[in-house]
Amino acid sequence: MTLKSKACLVCNCEKTMPLDASKLSKALGVKLETVHTHLCRSEISKFETAIGEDEPLVVACTQEAPLFQEIAEEQGKEDLLTFVNIREDAGWSKEAGKANAKIAALLNTASYQPKPARLKSISSDGMCLIYGTGQHSLEMAKLLSAKLSVTLLLSNDDELVLPTIADVPIYRGNITLAEGSFGNFSLTVDDYAPVLPSSREVPNFVMARDGAKSKCSLILDLSGNTPLFTGHAHRDGYRRVDPSDPAAALRAVIDLSEMVGEFEKPIYVDYNQDTCAHSRSKIAGCTKCLDACPAGAISDAGDHVSIDSGICGGCGSCHSVCPTGSISYQYPERADLIGRVQALQNAYSNAGGKHPVLLVHESEFGGQLIAALARFGKGLPANVLPFAMHASTTFGHVEMASMFASGIEQIVYLTDPKKSDELSGLESECVLVDAILSGLGFGEKPRTTIITEVDPDKVEEVLWSLNTHDPIPGEEFAPIGAKREVARIAFANLQARAPAKTDLILLPENAPYGRLDINIEACTLCMACTSVCPASAVVDTPGEPKLRFVESACVQCGLCVNTCPESALTLVPQLNLSTAAIQPITLYEEEPFDCIVCGTPFATKSTIERISGQLAGKHSMFADSDRADLIKMCEKCRVEAQANSKDDPFASNARPRVRTTQDYIDAEAKGLSADDFLIDD
Repeated sequence: MTLKSKACLVCNCEKTMPLDASKLSKALGVKLETVHTHLCRSEISKFETAIGEDEPLVVACTQEAPLFQEIAEEQGKEDLLTFVNIREDAGWSKEAGKANAKIAALLNTASYQPKPARLKSISSDGMCLIYGTGQHSLEMAKLLSAKLSVTLLLSNDDELVLPTIADVPIYRGNITLAEGSFGNFSLTVDDYAPVLPSSREVPNFVMARDGAKSKCSLILDLSGNTPLFTGHAHRDGYRRVDPSDPAAALRAVIDLSEMVGEFEKPIYVDYNQDTCAHSRSKIAGCTKCLDACPAGAISDAGDHVSIDSGICGGCGSCHSVCPTGSISYQYPERADLIGRVQALQNAYSNAGGKHPVLLVHESEFGGQLIAALARFGKGLPANVLPFAMHASTTFGHVEMASMFASGIEQIVYLTDPKKSDELSGLESECVLVDAILSGLGFGEKPRTTIITEVDPDKVEEVLWSLNTHDPIPGEEFAPIGAKREVARIAFANLQARAPAKTDLILLPENAPYGRLDINIEACTLCMACTSVCPASAVVDTPGEPKLRFVESACVQCGLCVNTCPESALTLVPQLNLSTAAIQPITLYEEEPFDCIVCGTPFATKSTIERISGQLAGKHSMFADSDRADLIKMCEKCRVEAQANSKDDPFASNARPRVRTTQDYIDAEAKGLSADDFLIDD
């Protein structure tokens, strides 16, 4: 949907933005009756009239959204509203006079509705463990016990004054293992002991034991020790707070007090283990998702990986670095993510905007910084298009390439310094896409920038000093298909408009594209590599000793290299955009050797000649010519020849002749007893 199917109310916020109704109408392609000045107060009747039309309505204000939402709820029409921030994102800027194209783009894309992600139901019974030290932890436990069922576990009981009423159970212990997620945490505690009820001056604990097990739905960690979980900031239901920061502890208490009942959490990623390149037969391949996940939600599960949706915080790093597309982000899906950017860029370009820069940021963190720039600094440049996401690390090189192919000139990521150790995946993907753009002749300067900063002045300095790049002639395309398919479409669109008409681009190490080199002196055509390739990039030819390779399918996971018993294979990272890359080529082939009995080809001629030269006449099993000929037979003929030979290794002794009545008569005639009688063979 576009703005053309929606009504729109625009306000210049008491003339603090230089908005022109005629210019905006032209940019939007629809007629705006007026630009309001005081929509949320003296002109509120205009909103009431508009919402009464029973049509979807865009309101260009987010600050007063609660007020507008309340009025709409009174009429039962809250679902008709969409809010857009044109003030901090565009109008409050040193370049506000040039921001019409950006405002039009923001309004035009307000109605873009991505496909919702699947939801996971989570049940919390309100059982909360507070893990901490001393009196401060006890006070927090008392506050939280008004809403939740709280247990206090003290790693240190110094300066603790026991309450006269035991409304919170108190124990001593040290957590040695913590597992699980919101609604289902499992803990192992050493030195676990309950407080003695008769404790007077100081708390006394009795019956201490190690290895105690416990479960709870929520954890408030005030211990100041090492976090109980990897990537603890992403673990729902677990709040770790500096015990020296009482305000943070109080905020955590308020947040946790509401976390009881039934909840729904997005299932951020889908996983297809059939195409996963993690491992085959315990031989390691790709570990990129394991290395990138900051929350510890991904674990080794043999030949594939396992993703715990309860732990997953939705950063999307696994999706961005996965070479095969086995892990795909759903919040939103790739097609919706690219489609939304394309809608933003098209609206901006159609309204006359130039040199579009996409500013990707996490909604809360980035929104606060952008607001600070707008209120106390220059604001955002007119060509910087803010793009809020659940997580900026969702972007991989495929998404970036698609956006560049659609006309975006630069992409800037605004990230929280607290998450600077989680950016390795995003950084590697930026390096990769910059290498591809450079190889196509779009300039040597990187078109991606990562800002890891919380100081608004420093953020402002970077944004207002961005280099201007040559435009990339963009064209909207449908990002339909799997990851590799979308990538090929985006690369083809970029190549069609590239200054350098090249088919081959050298890429950095660990890139997910490349060729496979083979040492033909070492290769025995055992075909072990073909059995482990998850992408069918390395394939055999039934009935022929021929190894083939499809470069466009290769994800450079290394499984074939690690499996090859002769160490004959080498990965070479590169991007081949020629049509030849999608066609199988022969890496190595040999003359087949035909069975000397039935004529069926069953091995390579060089292999049979080598084995025959090493064993015929030299090994006891192949000492004579008949035995040596077994080497030159196929499996079926070899078995038959061995079965028919006089020294068949599988042969048993001849079966004795059946003794008959006549044998007994003959024995009696000879004067022999039955016990002494032996049949003469």
